[in-house]
Order: sequence, then structure tokens, then C-alpha cells
Amino acid sequence: MANDVWIADSYAKINLGLHVLERLPTGYHAIETGMCFLEWRDHFEVKRAPEMKLEMNDENIPTDDSNLINKAIETLNRYIGLQHNYLIRVDKRIPAGAGLGGGSSNAALTLRLLNKIEELGLTDDELIDISRDLGADVPFFIKGKSGIAKGIGHEIEHLDLQPDFWIVTCFPNEQSSTAEAYQNCVPDPEPEFDLKKILTEEDIDEWQFILNNDLEKSVFQRINVSGNMKDQMYEFGATYASMTGSGSAVYGIFEQDFVATNAYKGLLELDFPTNLTRPGFEPDYGIYRKA
Repeated sequence: MANDVWIADSYAKINLGLHVLERLPTGYHAIETGMCFLEWRDHFEVKRAPEMKLEMNDENIPTDDSNLINKAIETLNRYIGLQHNYLIRVDKRIPAGAGLGGGSSNAALTLRLLNKIEELGLTDDELIDISRDLGADVPFFIKGKSGIAKGIGHEIEHLDLQPDFWIVTCFPNEQSSTAEAYQNCVPDPEPEFDLKKILTEEDIDEWQFILNNDLEKSVFQRINVSGNMKDQMYEFGATYASMTGSGSAVYGIFEQDFVATNAYKGLLELDFPTNLTRPGFEPDYGIYRKA
């Protein structure tokens, strides 16, 4: 119906380990990384409008052609063609430049929303095929399942990697450049430990000794607060702590709820945007008509 308002949520991710294997001639890097979801999310409202328009509650985020939401719209128009224009309002909560995949998650949801609203009938695999230029994490967010991403991030092996523990994730109020993080990282084609084996067979108590994000060293040299925050997670009682993606956000995995809650409250009191995700969290990938 022309007056319908559609709503859906766009979720953040964290990386469980990240191996940079090779620098490719294209400028991209071959990687392998585990990925799972956070309860940190942006909220979308979409309705038909006279012209295509994007509105954000955060004035610091551009709404021009550089925004991945608009790039996703342009991609659909180029490959399929949209029948109508839409006003897309986004209540933005996921910090940008944090390694949480907020932009890629927004792009993936935009594709899924417009596919449903316009009844285009595209499958997830078809959406992934047309989204390859939008970002390496977009296929992960289209599928909406945890797993291991390989290649430049498009090859995903779906595994249940969502930790059955509490996750506290904190943004240190400094954005990290993905390009700089990779530029200053030395690839290692033969990691010492097998990522899949660690994530599926090793006890989480062992992770701090064998599960690494290869981009940490590069980012911590530029953004000291991220490195300090990782140490702080362990001081708060985390069983495992790491930077996510190319930074700058850091997360800690906690076995006990009261320890996680204390860490969450402590970081909020320091004025850092912080999220608390429950054990075994599953994102709601539903797209709904607003009542």
C-alpha cells in the first residue's frame, strides 16, 4: 500500500579473530575471520515519497552519494530498477569508524527492505551477487548468520559462532581508517593457529593466547585508547578481549552476567558508547509494516 511504513533493524558485528593472509593486486587483502552479531543496532523506517531521500538522526553522517545506503539504492536501480521513490529514516546508534560494520549492515538492510517492499523477488544469493562492490561485509549481513568469512570477506562458511557468553563492546570515541589499518599490517599467509579450529574446538579460556586480530598492532599504534581499552576489559574480568575488524572498537567476552554488567556500566560512566549483548543472541531479521 502507498501509505505503508516499513520498519526493520540493522545490526552490528564483531570479528572473532582476524588473519590478514595476503595483499592482493587489486588493493584488497585476503583474510579469514569469524563474525557474529551484537544487539547494537540502527532502526530503519521506510515509506513511499515523491523523491528518494535519506534522513539520519546523526548530523555528522553524510547523506549524500558516499553513504552506503544510497549506494545500495543506486545498485538496485542499476541492476533491477525501482518503481517508486522512498523516504528512508535511520535512527543511527552503531558508531562509524569502529569496525562494527554499521555501514555494510545498513547497505544490506536497504537491499533487503527494497527487495521486499517492491516485491522484486530476489533471493539472498542474488542480492549478494549485486552487492559485491558495496563492501566486503555486506554478504554477511544479507545472510544474517554467524560464520567464518574468507577471501576478501565474500566467501562465508556459516557456523554457529555466536558466543554463549556476555559481550561488552565499547567505542573509544576515535574513528579508525580501514585503509590505514591494512596499509600498516604485514600479511602472514601461514598463521600459527587454525582459526576455525580455535572457534569451534578450543575452550574460550585459551583464546587470549591463540586468537589474534592481525590489525590490532597497526591500529593500537595510532589509537592508544583502543589498546588501553583492551587491557581495561581484562581488568574488568573478561575471559577474552580483542579489537573488532579494523577498529577502533574493542570487545570483551564475559562468562558471568554481573561481571559483564559492571564492565558495561563502568565504561558508560567514562562516556564511551558501549553495548551489552546477551549470550547466544540472535538478530531479528524481520521486516515489518508499522502498526
